[in-house]
Amino acid sequence: MEPQFWHEKWQMQQIGFHQPQVNPLLIRFWSELNLVPMSKIFVPLCGKSLDMCYLAELGHQVQGCELSQTAIEQFFNDNQLPFQVQQHTQHQFYAADQIQLIQGDIFALAPSVTADIGGFYDRAALIAWPEEMRQQYAQTLAKLIPADISGLLITLDYPQDTLKGPPFAVSPDWIEQYLSPYFEVTLLACEDVLADNPRFVNKQVPWLNEAAYKLTRKKVI
Repeated sequence: MEPQFWHEKWQMQQIGFHQPQVNPLLIRFWSELNLVPMSKIFVPLCGKSLDMCYLAELGHQVQGCELSQTAIEQFFNDNQLPFQVQQHTQHQFYAADQIQLIQGDIFALAPSVTADIGGFYDRAALIAWPEEMRQQYAQTLAKLIPADISGLLITLDYPQDTLKGPPFAVSPDWIEQYLSPYFEVTLLACEDVLADNPRFVNKQVPWLNEAAYKLTRKKVI
């Protein structure tokens, strides 16, 4: 999946993955992380998610990373936030009050950029990648998250052969195989949300599970 795929999605506003409200699992389980108030939260592949506004309203500093310049500019414009832009090597840094959004390739992001984060939140990143790139993303996330830092991961799982992603299906077994080497993994919830997702119903997908995990980066030995 090439970067142009996502650029075209945003340019054509084919953004069915964008939720018009804050994710309910974020609201339910964020407090389970027991993070330091006002800590910086890293949000990979953030798009223009309203979840970032929710995190900022809780008092956090928010640091997102997003490939699409269109998505970032729409986020600030939609929320009436004036912003400043600075160029740093391969990335552009957009900043407004508590929110900094980094435009560019997450695979090229230096770990020093996220060295001071206090938590992270992944609702749309892991499920955005097909299998081969998802493994690469898991390794990249592990490099960007410092030891002992916790985050909330939200995934979707369904019979992959019934629907072409994204979003792609991520099973509990996949989490165990590819994330548990780097993170302590705690399942917080797993619920069938098929009835709330007409696209999946119309494609006759038999079931659709949404899961929330607490991830804590293991110490690097």
